[in-house]
Amino acid sequence: MSTIDTIYNLKDVLYSILFVAGEGIEKAFIAEKLQVSQKELDKAIAQLKEELSGDKGVHLIEYKNKVQLSSNPNYANYISDVLNPIREKSLTRAALETLAIIAYKQPITKLDVEDIRRVNSDYAVQILIDQNMIEVVGRKDAVGRPLLFGTTENFLKRFNLQNISDLPDYESLLERIKTIRAEEDEEKRDTLFKNVDDIEFEEDLPDFLKGEDVKEITADADDTIA
Repeated sequence: MSTIDTIYNLKDVLYSILFVAGEGIEKAFIAEKLQVSQKELDKAIAQLKEELSGDKGVHLIEYKNKVQLSSNPNYANYISDVLNPIREKSLTRAALETLAIIAYKQPITKLDVEDIRRVNSDYAVQILIDQNMIEVVGRKDAVGRPLLFGTTENFLKRFNLQNISDLPDYESLLERIKTIRAEEDEEKRDTLFKNVDDIEFEEDLPDFLKGEDVKEITADADDTIA
């Protein structure tokens, strides 16, 4: 087995390993295989992270005691234009809202998510599963034993988090959801889906509508979710 002759090139060896690996690697595993101490490895990680920062195209990220090379998030649009990966904007507002609730409340059932969102979340949950943002982590000890969902390591990498504890305050999230909901309600008021009692007709009703009851037009809440 090859060993590192000097601790001074540990940073470059680490860079090479992570470049070839592509995926995240446990720090303890790297230290064991390279026969270096955790302190020495942490120093090399800190040095490499400092080098790969700012405007550099590649950054070093840490999550769940793993390290991995990642593209600079500032260049995501350029990367997308060339490689067409799944971009964050491909997640709809409904999916992002669902993802946020699962992240804070995990493990949580789909029904509990729907109780918070007040709309059906089948499509949003499926999208998040397809994009490896959430996964089934168990079953709730309740009637029917519904599935429990939690976030994945890919979620941490996608949003540049080391741990779930790095998420902002949940109360701030609830306020943001309320704001989004208010904005959606305002948008609905500007659409055709209005209460006809609020519509002012500038001209007389046509003859064929006179004497008829004009019924309210409503939309199923599910139809408003992208």
